Amino acid sequence: MEAWAGHEVPRLPGRGEPLALYDSARQGIYPSDPADVARMYVCGITPYDATHLGHAATMITFDLVQRVWRDAGRTVRYVQNVTDIDDPLLERATRDGEDWKVLAMRETALFREDMEALRIIPPEHYVGAVESIPNIAEKVQLLLKDGAAYRLDDGTGDVYFDTSASPRFGYESNLSRAEMLKIFPERGGDPDRAGKRDALDPLLWRGAREDEPSWPGGELGAGRPGWHIECAVIALDLLGDRIDVQGGGNDLLFPHHEASAAHAERLTGEAPFAQHYVHAGMIGLDGEKMSKSRGNLVFVSRLRADHVDPMAVRLALLAGHYRSDRTWTNELLAAAQERLARWRQAAAAPSGPSGAELLAGVRARLADDLDSPGALALADAWAEQALAGVGDDATAPALFADTVDALLGVRL
Repeated sequence: MEAWAGHEVPRLPGRGEPLALYDSARQGIYPSDPADVARMYVCGITPYDATHLGHAATMITFDLVQRVWRDAGRTVRYVQNVTDIDDPLLERATRDGEDWKVLAMRETALFREDMEALRIIPPEHYVGAVESIPNIAEKVQLLLKDGAAYRLDDGTGDVYFDTSASPRFGYESNLSRAEMLKIFPERGGDPDRAGKRDALDPLLWRGAREDEPSWPGGELGAGRPGWHIECAVIALDLLGDRIDVQGGGNDLLFPHHEASAAHAERLTGEAPFAQHYVHAGMIGLDGEKMSKSRGNLVFVSRLRADHVDPMAVRLALLAGHYRSDRTWTNELLAAAQERLARWRQAAAAPSGPSGAELLAGVRARLADDLDSPGALALADAWAEQALAGVGDDATAPALFADTVDALLGVRL
């Protein structure tokens, strides 16, 4: 599967600082210390609807990770998936009387357009679940042979992961069993499924059903993969046994990231699967949670159609810290549009305060767990001074523009 088109990222003088990130498993901020190559896997979309601001905020978060790593001299290998076969996609296609493949292709194409407009650096590998099914089926068979998975004895052909094969299960989310049991059915789990060894065991392979798409699974029989094993296998195949960052929204922490890490660790014998489990906060609308069920999603494509500058959308989402749940309002967007206009005026000024000091400050803020509000405040202060005629550094306006472009992804 093809990713979206990239863009030229300005080269900044000197080298950026090492990045420290909050790790959900350890519940603290720790240095990310990649070897020669930084490896990151981010869970992408299930393409049954357009890109909403929650998707955009998550992708901007990990775009910042890429930018800070690259600025510090790291080579980045970034993989993102597309869950182009799953129950929500099939349900939406059935509801709308549409071919599920057409729906997935259309929404994936729209997602690409939105990512390009938001100046998200594309992943090195952009991989669909469907194209990965042969590898996934092979790994599920390995888990069966290893005794870490089992078939239900009901003729469905369904295969589940035995969470007892992962003694550390729960270390990533830090949830109690009671908390996991509450969340599991809310996020696609089936704790009441008859025949499971444990209510929290996640699905690895869904046997073929009438009127549902299925694929050959070798010894498994025809069917399609579960969600969690999909991400585990794609990451292992393209990034290796250990990665530096596994990322996504905080609604993926459990069960998705917990289960996918458990699958990967059992397959490789290496733990932890990721040095950092990094999760972006949710975006609400006018004080309410933004969700498909509420019908209050704000779509990036709709904003673009209304001629909202994507750079203003990006600035609005950068105004809050990535880990915080926050709300989208018309006032937030208006403030971002005003900020963008001021920055563009400042970038055209004949001179300004020290550009090198600004660059060092922005680097330091972003290296500290992606403190984008702090970085924006520094850029605001520089712009106000430049517009007031303070400073005689004639090279500063160009360096200001390059700094916010390279590190914040905001093109002036």
